[in-house]
Amino acid sequence: MTAKKELAVAALRDGIVIDHIPSNALFKCVKILGLENLDTQLTIGNNLHSSKFDSKGIIKVANVYFPESVLNRIALIAPTAVVNTIHDFVVTEKRPVALPDQIVGIVKCDNPKCISNNEPMYTRFSVINRNPVVIRCHYCSHTINADKAVIL
Repeated sequence: MTAKKELAVAALRDGIVIDHIPSNALFKCVKILGLENLDTQLTIGNNLHSSKFDSKGIIKVANVYFPESVLNRIALIAPTAVVNTIHDFVVTEKRPVALPDQIVGIVKCDNPKCISNNEPMYTRFSVINRNPVVIRCHYCSHTINADKAVIL
């Protein structure tokens, strides 16, 4: 008889859980959300079993509620992500992330001649395709597939 082993993670009293993040996008999501700068309880799981995908990532953040505009920024690289809002151990809201029409200050333009790479300014991209996600630089019109995007 083999013993079943599972990782026990404490339930979240209050905060958010971001689930169904593609495993290859998890750490980009961490960077986009600035989680490395938080001083609250944080749980990150990667390459976890998923019935929808081969594997998934999950982020649990205690006592923090990000504005919808911040959470939706991860839709650029994790369009399948679902945000669960937790209050007193109960999921009070569950919604998918939604890709905004404009992406500002989170992606580097990979055109070395772009002014955004040579002047102190925020990058700005327009979403020109949603599946697969393709974005266009506001300044030089260079296009980038979101899965190849370099996160600032």
